[in-house]
Amino acid sequence: MRTATNRRLYSDGDVERLRLLQQATSAGHGIGQIATLSRERLSELLRQDAPMRQPAQSEAARLPHEYIETCMQLVERLDAAGLERQLSQAAIDLSQQILLEEVVDPLMNRIGEAWQAGSLRIADEHLASAIVRTFLGSLQDMRRGVATGPGLIVTTPAGQVHEVGAMMVAATASAAGWRTAYLGPDLPADEICGAARRHGASCVALSLVYPLSDPQIPRELRRLRRGLGTEIDILAGGRATPGYAAVLQEIDARIMTNLSHLRQQLSLSSHTVGG
Repeated sequence: MRTATNRRLYSDGDVERLRLLQQATSAGHGIGQIATLSRERLSELLRQDAPMRQPAQSEAARLPHEYIETCMQLVERLDAAGLERQLSQAAIDLSQQILLEEVVDPLMNRIGEAWQAGSLRIADEHLASAIVRTFLGSLQDMRRGVATGPGLIVTTPAGQVHEVGAMMVAATASAAGWRTAYLGPDLPADEICGAARRHGASCVALSLVYPLSDPQIPRELRRLRRGLGTEIDILAGGRATPGYAAVLQEIDARIMTNLSHLRQQLSLSSHTVGG
């Protein structure tokens, strides 16, 4: 099923069934023979196979860097369907933490570097970004309404229109149990403040990617801190954060260097809020 914005939705049952199908095909069952089986029947089939399977003979899931290389080749061929399939398979084979930190994040960095170097065309970058946005939206939708932790607002400030980094932050926070509201990109400070109050947020996370130096960003960040007061934390990350380091320090924002660092900070913040 897809949303009105064409995002593919996967329920927890869908993900579990895909995982079971992958295990069954790795064990030698033809996909045509098992594609219509229920989750219960697939589980029973795998249980029956277990005594005959040798752990050393089972096909290991590909490593994260192998997914990245395959995805890069698909981007260069403008193969949207293939890229979507690779990301979906990675979501089955890998934990969400490894998926985000060791596949999606470095993949988008590789794409951005290749585009800047001229080895990827604008169309290639746009296709990859569109597929990854849809994929990350699906991860976020799967956990909607499940988390019961502290509230978090995720967005980009006015003038910052690149949103993939913010979407990775939202997916990471949701997986960590935070009640995450992703607001999309390019949002004025007063709108962010209003949403944070309505959501009961204890943190606001900002992604700063491009432009690297925009004179309106310091003004927006100062307005954001004034509107939030001192009781709501501000987290900031992304390639452009060094260009705004002085104002981020001024407003007492915490700079996140990568998704792993973000997870650590969210864990600390959740203990502080909970305690």
